[in-house]
Amino acid sequence: MLSFKNRNLIVAWLFLLSAIAAEVAGTTLMANASRGDSFQGYLLMAAALAASYYLLSQAIGQISIGIAYAVWEGIGLASLSLVSVLVFKEDLSGTELLGLALVMMGIVCVALGEES
Repeated sequence: MLSFKNRNLIVAWLFLLSAIAAEVAGTTLMANASRGDSFQGYLLMAAALAASYYLLSQAIGQISIGIAYAVWEGIGLASLSLVSVLVFKEDLSGTELLGLALVMMGIVCVALGEES
């Protein structure tokens, strides 16, 4: 059975994952709105990014801010790179792919450092 602390940590990670999803959605909406004349797109972007920051603030109640922010930024960056390729048909160079791999390895190192 999960202890109260473990349940709170799971909820915090769910908040963090939701914050990442909201950030990716908001930034995708921003990119989409900037390619057209949709003021509504900017309103949706602002709402999604505000939700992202709110959810991130809820996550850091149980996850250290260094870990939470590294995961939020790193996974957000990787996800947005994927969106840029799949949705906006942009290309990633080998150097950009290497950079993304290094970011992901950095997140793992930060998370492992927190546990030790």
